[in-house]
Amino acid sequence: MSLQQGANLGLSLFEEAPLIERKPHDSDERINQIINAVYRQVLGNSYIMNSERLTNAESRFRNGQLTVREFVRAIANSDLYRQRYFETCPRYRFTELNFKHFLGRTPENQAEMRYHSDILDTLGYEADINAYIDSDEYTEAYGDNIVPYYRGYKTANNRTMVEFTHMFAMLRGGASSDVGKALQSPVIHKSVLTQTPLSVIPPSGGSAGEGWAFQETPLTSATRQGVGADEDGRIYRVEVTGYRAKVYNSFPKYRRPNKVYMVPFNQLFELYVTLHKQGASVASVTPVN
Repeated sequence: MSLQQGANLGLSLFEEAPLIERKPHDSDERINQIINAVYRQVLGNSYIMNSERLTNAESRFRNGQLTVREFVRAIANSDLYRQRYFETCPRYRFTELNFKHFLGRTPENQAEMRYHSDILDTLGYEADINAYIDSDEYTEAYGDNIVPYYRGYKTANNRTMVEFTHMFAMLRGGASSDVGKALQSPVIHKSVLTQTPLSVIPPSGGSAGEGWAFQETPLTSATRQGVGADEDGRIYRVEVTGYRAKVYNSFPKYRRPNKVYMVPFNQLFELYVTLHKQGASVASVTPVN
């Protein structure tokens, strides 16, 4: 995904962030940066007090006894993570967040969520955490010494636009946190089960102070705008901005959508490729039926 004008969707912070990797002979300052980056990713950008830090694991990491992967595992298996995301959240919210924190994406389908639910039932908490961190996907994406980062907002082979929209619902901007009473319910579980895209709305579309705003798809709504829809009758309104626009201070020249497309779901990806070639940015993707 080209994010030249990604500030319009609030993603430039993630796209422009450098890869954080531990290397031999890192300075103490660099190691501190890596430790803080791991806490930030694994704990969903939530605040952590000094008394909550895993001082023993940090010391072992500084001494080279733990890799980044093993430091991630130590935090994930700690009482700190367990209390914030397992004991206070429903199971499917816990699973959503595990995918986000450890693999940098959202679950693709019901089978992935059921797989981790079965591990929790049969083998327990620690085995479920290890299933993410020891997975081939984690190894391929991060290896032993790269701090996990968000990848799910980028399009990729064998992934549909459904997961792309789900990531926007889970990733509400660089200043957001995954902790809070309003965030203890599943966000995308129902949409994952039904493979339903969610409306993508930039941060400016939300109420003041709320950061990312997203709308759940009205599955029962009716519309007369069904001409050209696919065999399931689904059609989407795609708002586009920034055609060949120069970028000033990371913001597109056109702050409001300046073109609208009505397309069936099975043509969304083709439209996205075309828009990318034209240098445009997608401002929102909204189901209309």
